[in-house]
Amino acid sequence: MWTLDQLEPEIDDIRRRILQHRRHLKEYFIARDEQVDLAVLCAVSQEPLLLVGPPGTAKSDLVVKFTQSLGLGEGDYFEYMLTKFTEPSEILGPIDISLLKEGRYVRRTRGLLPDCRVAFLDEVFKSNSAILNTLLTILNERKFYQDGQPTPVNLMMLFAATNDIPDQSELEAMADRFVIKVETLPVKDRHFAELVDAGIQNEAYKASGQRPWARGTASLDDFLKFGRFMDLTFGMSSEPGQDRARWFPRPVFAEMRRIVRALETEDKVFVSDRKVVKLYKLIRTHAFLEHGGAVELEDLRLLAYVGNRRDELALVQAKVKALLGLS
Repeated sequence: MWTLDQLEPEIDDIRRRILQHRRHLKEYFIARDEQVDLAVLCAVSQEPLLLVGPPGTAKSDLVVKFTQSLGLGEGDYFEYMLTKFTEPSEILGPIDISLLKEGRYVRRTRGLLPDCRVAFLDEVFKSNSAILNTLLTILNERKFYQDGQPTPVNLMMLFAATNDIPDQSELEAMADRFVIKVETLPVKDRHFAELVDAGIQNEAYKASGQRPWARGTASLDDFLKFGRFMDLTFGMSSEPGQDRARWFPRPVFAEMRRIVRALETEDKVFVSDRKVVKLYKLIRTHAFLEHGGAVELEDLRLLAYVGNRRDELALVQAKVKALLGLS
């Protein structure tokens, strides 16, 4: 794994490549800059991203194009649409019969979720409890169980999509793991002609087997190196509060705290302790990716995506922008 000494000389070049990669990817979507920005941020932070919206609003198209732009190798990518009938073997792998005869319960994971580095799970909340429990372990600890033993997974980036976020208590834990949730709403009312033109061009690309978005300027390693650099930077602090003192100015940190409190007390939007820590990491990473420095007030825009239920998403976004005085 890369060391800080190895990464520091090239981190500025990596950052520029990622930003250029992001600009290039946006050219293939209509009014989806927000979603692309968040996909890139979550990718470098290795935090899962949830896309929420009705069918036909480019959720899967965005993820597929983004993953194709990374130049992934064979077996690096896994995608699946989940239903209540999906069996664990479909995403984790079938039981190895030869080992089962020896009394061992081991799955053959090649080409499936535990073996890939980037995954896309569509309709993630429609899965059954067995799969949800496994996904929680994978998201929390990057491991699953083979023959009763914890086994590391290769997964580094997880994207998920859903038409809705069901209001069921058993799904709250899964919803909370997606710190960032963003809506993908229809754009035809505002961008009718552009949408049709882009859609027809996309059909032409499919028919001719072209993938121009795949010629990205940044590789998967660039994204992983950036994330590794940030993790090592967080780990440099020998005492609590040092990272915050250097990279998160006190007035901006106080504003973050004020907004979280306002969301909880005024709008009853629950923000868990775990989510607060993850938000700090994401905001810090966003600041370094965007302008290479300490967190600024503008970086707190990320708090607009902390809603839990579907009916909270638009409310939280409007509330955070109003509290920050941003358009």
